[in-house]
Amino acid sequence: MSYFLQLILNGIHNAALYALLAYGYVLIHGLTHRTDLSLGAVFAFSGQTFILAAAFGFSVLWMTLPAALGFGVAIAALYISTGGYLVAKLIYAPLDAGSRNTVLVATLGLSIFLMELSRIAADTRDYWLPPMLASPVHILGPAADISLTELQLVNIGVALVVILLAELTMNHTLAGRIWRAVSDEPTASAICGINPEVVRTRAILAAYAICALAGFLAALYYGNVSFNTGIIFGLKILFITAAGSFSRPLHAAFGAAIIGMIESLWGGYFSVLWRDAAVFSLLVFVLATRTNVDEQERV
Repeated sequence: MSYFLQLILNGIHNAALYALLAYGYVLIHGLTHRTDLSLGAVFAFSGQTFILAAAFGFSVLWMTLPAALGFGVAIAALYISTGGYLVAKLIYAPLDAGSRNTVLVATLGLSIFLMELSRIAADTRDYWLPPMLASPVHILGPAADISLTELQLVNIGVALVVILLAELTMNHTLAGRIWRAVSDEPTASAICGINPEVVRTRAILAAYAICALAGFLAALYYGNVSFNTGIIFGLKILFITAAGSFSRPLHAAFGAAIIGMIESLWGGYFSVLWRDAAVFSLLVFVLATRTNVDEQERV
């Protein structure tokens, strides 16, 4: 039972990272109704850029570790914010009126570009951060050997706060009402004086910021985010969001959290080599079942 509870606690940490990624994805897809495969690469790119910049600041600029970490966050944030703005202007703006598949292909190309850029910048090597806040915190008291590290607790807390603030913004502010209006009727919103392009740009920047935050948290915890994880995470988030909700960010976050828990349990009881195959198989089954139910309801 202790082993099972430990896996559940580890799964909560995985769930927090997946929930952030899914929430960010729906901020874009719920508004544009276009499939975006770049967010997994943004997650990996931000994490690796943070690590590379921190390593440069520490070893070349002779910064202290906290200063090097802050330098890494600043550089990665600059790259991600600039990249999000360029994506909104150079991909979504010209392709908005075209086929939905054009954005899918363009963001797939962007994902490959970011992966290769990360690989070249790292010289095809892995850089690692030193362990931080690794002291165990016994959740059920010192007698029970069930714990999370201090950094895991920080990551979970940050993810919950970000999602809570995002939900408050979406449900109780003018920005959230405008997002829902453009999501439902972009043409009618434009007639009412709302600029859908500005709303889309802000949504992309917000989504990229959330995914970049997930990349920072993952880099701090694991010590490394490989450049070749972008495609896998992009596909996972796409399938997870499809199984959860393409239009409600919180529902997508809940669905992603469940998948994070399942991954943790699978890794504890079965072969890790088959974990991704099992998760994708489960998501395909959920999608097929959900599609059949939706079709029956329409009939």
